[in-house]
Amino acid sequence: MRIAEIHTKKGVMKIKFFEEDAPKTVANFIDLAEHNFYDGLIFHRVIPDFVIQGGCPNGIGNGGPGYQIKCELTGENQFHDRGVLSMAHAGRDTGGSQFFICHSRKNTAHLDRNHTVFGKVFEGLEVIDLIRAGDVMEKIIIKDIPDTAA
Repeated sequence: MRIAEIHTKKGVMKIKFFEEDAPKTVANFIDLAEHNFYDGLIFHRVIPDFVIQGGCPNGIGNGGPGYQIKCELTGENQFHDRGVLSMAHAGRDTGGSQFFICHSRKNTAHLDRNHTVFGKVFEGLEVIDLIRAGDVMEKIIIKDIPDTAA
């Protein structure tokens, strides 16, 4: 099993991927991370009790990797609750590199099956609440771990 570690000055968020539910989205995120795409980018959008969002190379929410990927919305884990990692987009099938992590379920139910859920924070949930707009993703590390570890 592969996981991601999002390193920030506020702490590390460890993410378990939902490869069965969103294999292409997971593969895209891993590829970008392994090519250091996210290193040094900021969380450009932080809305309390909703989401933290990053992955825009321009730092303002209007950029991406230069291509778009299709949404994967039919898997079992397509529900936005606390710690969920989901693909941001500007309309169906327009995602690429921007992602968000949910603060809670309270204000995110309308995102279910509209944005591709592709993972969830399993360690470092408290970091989500500490992130502010402009905080930097120092690096994202992809690791292979035994299935029982996450």
